[in-house]
Amino acid sequence: MTPMPQEKKYTYADLLEWPEDARYELIDGEPRLLSAPSRVHQEISIAIASQLYLFLKDKKCRAYSAPFDVRLFQQEEDAPYDVDTVVQPDIAVICDPEKLNDLGCRGAPDLIVEILSPATRRYDRLIKFNLYQRAGVREYWIVDPEARVVSVHTLEEGQYGSPAIYRDCDQAPLTVLEGCVIDLPAVFA
Repeated sequence: MTPMPQEKKYTYADLLEWPEDARYELIDGEPRLLSAPSRVHQEISIAIASQLYLFLKDKKCRAYSAPFDVRLFQQEEDAPYDVDTVVQPDIAVICDPEKLNDLGCRGAPDLIVEILSPATRRYDRLIKFNLYQRAGVREYWIVDPEARVVSVHTLEEGQYGSPAIYRDCDQAPLTVLEGCVIDLPAVFA
């Protein structure tokens, strides 16, 4: 991820005007260009998303894969020029249909999954970790393809505590989706 030259503080209104062939996130008005994910990254994303899709079929919660704009701190009355933080998590699950519109999600999803890559490792573990915690994302999964582990951070009293760690041979339950378990051998196959 390479930041754009910082000429000003950008907003979601600016992002909506940029060409669709390049993906960007905005963090406090600073744009970050997202590179295309690797083949392994895509395989892991599809494996998790498909399991979520099957579990959520005929339920009110919905799963979305990137590119999908999540305006973490946007309030209902905010216009696009009021929004300076927009992320595109690898997977987001939203259980409140009022948060969804044609542009994506307004407010914190219930679950976010980020799959690490060499370029995003620090960004996902620090910057996005703090953003998601501050926004109130109830469950944050960090998937490490190299180590073949998933770190599950659950929000308790506004903070992420120590993560639950699941290995490539485990079944990983979701706190925010009662009864949903992700088969990690299938994810890391």
